[in-house]
Order: sequence, then structure tokens, then C-alpha cells
Amino acid sequence: MDIAQCLEQARRELKLRNYSPKTIKAYLYYLKEYVAFLTKDKDRFRKLASGEKVRIFLSAKQDKGMSGQTLNLCLQAIKFFYREILKSTEKIDLKFSKVNKRLPEILSRIEIERLLSTIKNDKHRLMTALSYGAGLRVSEVINLKIKDIDLTELTIHLKEAKGKKDRLTIFPAKLKDETVKIIAARSAGDYLFMSERGGKLTERTAQKIFENALGAAKIKKPASFHSLRHSFATHLLENGVDVRYVQELLGHANIRTTQIYTKVTNPSLKNIKSPL
Repeated sequence: MDIAQCLEQARRELKLRNYSPKTIKAYLYYLKEYVAFLTKDKDRFRKLASGEKVRIFLSAKQDKGMSGQTLNLCLQAIKFFYREILKSTEKIDLKFSKVNKRLPEILSRIEIERLLSTIKNDKHRLMTALSYGAGLRVSEVINLKIKDIDLTELTIHLKEAKGKKDRLTIFPAKLKDETVKIIAARSAGDYLFMSERGGKLTERTAQKIFENALGAAKIKKPASFHSLRHSFATHLLENGVDVRYVQELLGHANIRTTQIYTKVTNPSLKNIKSPL
């Protein structure tokens, strides 16, 4: 089996195992890089065991400034390739790279208000407000369909979200009237936020809308569209919502993922006055 066939088999196997399109794309990208790395000096790498080849490859990536999180993704892709495609029995005994534990970038309530006030397009403003008000990822908001929203119960049923899991989250009552206007005379199967061509908006379009609003609001924080979701979780905790409910609304499998927001908003710390 040649390299192209191996990579195609890897693509099919990843798809069969229900990996997300983003993960499949990332795995194949790094596998192509790894294979190209091996073919540069066949004589040299033929003499090395798999684990040592991987170590040299990842070390070179690290020297070029690749983050710990991306190094881990590379390693996962390569391990999958050896184990599931090449059926290698050799154990690649490499530990995952340490990931920097950065706190999420949060927008304050005032900054959220300023941000939304700069968006003149009603559909774009509603999409941004809903992403914050329901804690949605960019992929979730662009894939949202009219039938997924229950305006009576004020809930959103997210289908096959991250990890192919369904979940329920809250729908902001404040956005009900605007949503009724935007879905009037439309089919339940339509995307809530449709592009001018009739299909769904792209992730990049949603991100660009956010970036333009961030600039117009003169907010200097290095925030991204995902900061809306971070802000949703943080503000719920500040309102006294139990972290376990926040975990459910965000769809986190592990509560430790949700607990990162308790480090961002700690009322006890905020009440401490500096001795200066």
C-alpha cells in the first residue's frame, strides 16, 4: 500500500469512527507532514524505530514554535496512523506535551453591550447576541435550524454538537421577539441564520462579524468569537448559578473543563483590596 492509499484509508477510518470534519482535516494534514518528513531521508529514518522517528519529528515542530496543544494533536494523529492503519504492534512511548493553562478571554457585561450596539445588521446582531446568551460555539450557531428552537419553553436543542452529542441550552427571553420576526413565513427546516445565497453562514463570516464589532466597539482585548461562550459561562457563575448546571448548558463531559471559569470569576478574590 502506497502513502496516498494509507492516507485515504486513514480518512475513511476516521470518518467511520465519527470523528468531526475538523479533526479529520487536522489529522490528515499532520500525517501528510509526517510522511513528507520520513521521505526526506529514507536511509536515515529506515534505521530508526517508530518512536524515535516521531520524537525527532515533534522536536523539530517544537523548535519552530508549535504549541503544546498542537503537538499533542500531531502525536494523536501519528499514533492513530501506526496503530489503526499500519497495524503496528510497536508502542510509541511518548508523553503528551504540557499545555499552557491560559485563562479564557472574557468580555464584561458592559463590553458585550457595547459590542452588540455597533452591529447594525439585525440578523448579525441577533446571531452574536444569541451566541452569548445561550453559550453557543460558532459551529453551533451557524448550524442552528428554526426547528431546534422552542420559543414557548425558551430552550434550544443542539443536535450533534461537539463530540456528536445532543444537548439542551437556554434561549434568552430578550431575543424572542426579534427571533419571531426573522423566522416569519419560513420553513422549520431552514437554517436560522441564512446567507444571502440561501444556505447557512460560514464560520469565517460569523467570526468576521465579531471581529468587526470588536474593533468598532474599541475593545482592545484579544477576544475571539469563542469569547462570547466564555463570557456566558463566567457571567452565569457570577450570577450564582451552580457550576454543575453551567457544565450541562455548555455540554462539557468533564466538570474540570467548566471549573476553569471559577478561576476567572472569584468573588472572594475580587473583594480583597490591594494594600496599596
